[in-house]
This record gives sequence, C-alpha cells and structure tokens, in this order.
Amino acid sequence: MTKISRYILVNLLGWKIKSEFPNIKKSIIIFAPHTSYWDGFYGKIYLMQLGINYKFLSKKEFFKFPLNYFFKIYGSIPVSKTKEYIDYVAELINISNELHIVLSPEGQLAKTIRWKKGYYYMAVRATVPIVVGYIDYKKKEIGIKKVIYNPTDISIVRKEIAQLYADVTAKYPENFSPELKV
Repeated sequence: MTKISRYILVNLLGWKIKSEFPNIKKSIIIFAPHTSYWDGFYGKIYLMQLGINYKFLSKKEFFKFPLNYFFKIYGSIPVSKTKEYIDYVAELINISNELHIVLSPEGQLAKTIRWKKGYYYMAVRATVPIVVGYIDYKKKEIGIKKVIYNPTDISIVRKEIAQLYADVTAKYPENFSPELKV
C-alpha cells in the first residue's frame, strides 16, 4: 500500500514529498495548515505511503451514524475536550509498540489566532517527540519540517512551531494563522 499511496500522491496528484519520516516509533504529529477537508485527504495518502502506525484525532461530533464507520476506517479516534483525554492519548501511546497520533492543533477549519495546546501536553505526558508535518499548496509539497525531541517549555515550542510554518501556504491562506499568539 505504501508504494501505491506514494504513486498516487506524487505521480497522479503532482505533490512533492519533502524529507523522510524520522526513525522513531512513537510521536505526536501535528499537521498544518488545516483550512480545508482536502488537507485530510492529502495527509492520509502521505501517511499511508510512510508505512507507519498512526491514528488521527477527529472531532467526536463526526462519529455519528453513518459517518462513524467512515472515520473508523479512516483511522480516526474521537476527540473529547477534557484533560482526561490527554491522559487517554498518552496511555494509548505508552501501551503501543509503535503509534503516532496525528492532529491539527488549529482545532478547526476556520481561522484561529491561537492553537489548541493539547498536542504539547500529550507529547509531554507520553514522553514522545512532536513531529511537525506540513502541507503547502503554493509549493505543492507535503512533508516534515522538524522533530522537536524534547518539548520542555511550551512557550519555546510554540514560537518555534510558528517560525516553521511562517513560509507555508494553506489551501485557504486567509484562514491560516501559525501559532503567533502564545
């Protein structure tokens, strides 16, 4: 499936894959910008071609019949906006031999000025790195910007992430605001 996914993404859809996925077994993968449902489609194909074990975090509202079947097949698990959910995700990671949790820290498709912080707390609780993934529609490339191996200070991490996304163009740029407000 990895070769087919890569062929679809690169040869049929014309995307460039930038950088290799790091040799790590567990992580929190943030994937931005997220301004369109197309981001999830391209992101899914990108992740499939990597050959890693991953789960998407998706709004729990999407898990109603009949969409719940689609999201489960897609590899999603429902998100609950509670502190216990951070512990739940950390435990999922800790009991797995290999698992990467993928989420969009913007939390929605509409413009936000401050990203959700759950990704940071999940990574800290599970003691895993944060993989900074991206999709750039202007350059038509998708990949990994950086791995933050030791996220110890949320302010520093958020500023670094904002800098990493500063040159990335969303499908709908007017809806993308990298983590500028900390």
